[in-house]
Amino acid sequence: MPRNIDQLRAQYNSSASDKRNRGPSGPRGGGPGVGGASGKPKDAGKTLSRLVSYAKGYTGRIIAVLVCMVLSTVTSLIGGYMLAPVINRLTAAVAPETAEKLSLLEQKVGAYVGVLSNGIFGEDSVLNYISSAMIILGAVYLVGVATTYVQSRLMLSVSQGIIERIRNDLFEKLQRLPVRYFDGHPTGEIMSRFTNDIDNIDVMINNSLTSLISGAVTLIGTLVFMLTTSWILTLIVIAFFPIFAFGGAKIAGLSRKYYVSQQAALGAVNGYMEETVTGQKVIKVFNHEDECVEEFGLLNDDMRDKQFKAQFWGGVVGPIMGNTSQITLAVTIGVGGILMLNGLLGAGGLTVFSQYARQFSMPINQISQQMATVFAALAGAERVFEVMDTDPETADREGAVDLADMKGYVVLDNVTFGYVPGKTVLKHISLYAKPGQKIAFVGSTGAGKTTVTNLLNRFYDIEEGSITIDGVDIRDIKREQLRKNIAMVLQDTHLFTGTVMENIRYGRLDATDDEVIEAAKTASAHSFIMRLSDGYNTMLEGDGANLSQGQRQLLNIARAALSKAPILVLDEATSSVDTRTERHIEHGMDRLMKNRTTFVIAHRLSTVRNSNAIMVLEAGEIIERGSHEELLEMKGRYYELYTGKKELD
Repeated sequence: MPRNIDQLRAQYNSSASDKRNRGPSGPRGGGPGVGGASGKPKDAGKTLSRLVSYAKGYTGRIIAVLVCMVLSTVTSLIGGYMLAPVINRLTAAVAPETAEKLSLLEQKVGAYVGVLSNGIFGEDSVLNYISSAMIILGAVYLVGVATTYVQSRLMLSVSQGIIERIRNDLFEKLQRLPVRYFDGHPTGEIMSRFTNDIDNIDVMINNSLTSLISGAVTLIGTLVFMLTTSWILTLIVIAFFPIFAFGGAKIAGLSRKYYVSQQAALGAVNGYMEETVTGQKVIKVFNHEDECVEEFGLLNDDMRDKQFKAQFWGGVVGPIMGNTSQITLAVTIGVGGILMLNGLLGAGGLTVFSQYARQFSMPINQISQQMATVFAALAGAERVFEVMDTDPETADREGAVDLADMKGYVVLDNVTFGYVPGKTVLKHISLYAKPGQKIAFVGSTGAGKTTVTNLLNRFYDIEEGSITIDGVDIRDIKREQLRKNIAMVLQDTHLFTGTVMENIRYGRLDATDDEVIEAAKTASAHSFIMRLSDGYNTMLEGDGANLSQGQRQLLNIARAALSKAPILVLDEATSSVDTRTERHIEHGMDRLMKNRTTFVIAHRLSTVRNSNAIMVLEAGEIIERGSHEELLEMKGRYYELYTGKKELD
């Protein structure tokens, strides 16, 4: 039965998953999710301040951008004002008495144009006057075009530089997050922060901030020119300002709320998409296509509703502010006409002021519209910063050692652990493994087998007891050095995009080609590699989709062999292959395990018969231990499993 929208939101949205404190989303192992996006910016000011901190090093360019913005705005305002003396000169030629109605600034600008006209043409005629004004206008607008071009180029370089830093910091942080974080967060939801959220930040920095600053400068400049033209009409325009401000703020608040929920819904859709695309085989095998379509429809409908509200309230700002602007303009022209009739304003002044009155509302409208984008970007930025603020793996203890010459003597002493507080997974586990020994874990699913190996690698830290290697507590060994000395071959293979040679070399990046080939031979992988189209230079894509499951596993074994780690963990390494392939893989693993301390987790008991010791786990406790023969003689749980009298769960 398909899940409802509340269940889907909870599973594919990290905030909900944190509230539920759920465990890993995968089928096996892991722990609870931590951190993640809350879906709502808690402190927009703090988030914006943090974004500004990424602008360090770009101060010079940002100052240049601001200067260009001011020049571009001023040239636009001056260009508009230049219409006043032209119109006044034309009307003065028809009605000389109108010259008495000009403001002081209009008279001075007109006089300067007249001086220029005399200097260029030698005669101050109406035609020469207009020609001179056009020359000035051309020069002014040319400066405006040049400054706008420089501003755009500089701002683009700043925005892309900032986005590059944010993306690098986010990726670097992901590499330092504990395994429990990835166990508790859907891959698609994490990827959404890399794509949609960072893209929103990019749009805000490159476009919205520029528009906001330009709008503010335009607003101030327009107000100054309006006052110099007619203070009476300016007061009328200012009287309408509270309507713009209140309406814009109200709508921006609604936009902010819906843009935040839109981002959360987008993360849920991405998470579901990632899971269903990677799980297509499972979906088809169990005929779950219709349920997937129905569940995706619920998430898609939820996202559509949130996007509709966000886009509606983000887009309604323009029409509302535009109509209010038209009302303001109508009142202004009406009053301006009365002032003209009473000799208090010239024709040129009224024309220019009408233009400024319309232009005065444009920055407010522009700012209101851009605020929706800003809030969407801040919501995305907080989601990104929440990942960055998630606690990384605990730092190495002071005085932690390298233990470079590790032998592989492993002791677990009274280890107790649980992924979730109050829910114990392992209870008082004690065992030891000498260098070169093979220790096997068998038991029901969920008995704690994989958890033991997770603790050995310090993917999680134990709560009680201790784990030592060569007599040193693993918490006193540098984590990098610890993992360097533990090789793992897991049930779920993962190959990277690249050549076969590069994928095997992942086990030790400084290995030579000859060492890679020798490791492949150790893993019984050399023969099939040589049959590939380009041998070791064959490109692998899509997680090695052009290889069989057994071939992918052999490459993983070769990778582990190349690492030369003294401790080896085999976690269900052959459970997903057929018996014939399993025997082929086991030949490679036998050579791999030689002279290594090996921990084996297996459901197929035939693969653990030659172990030095077998640990039978149930409900997080070791209930039986001994060699294969010893456990059969005990005729306990292991005997039941091996003889088929009781199946593994």
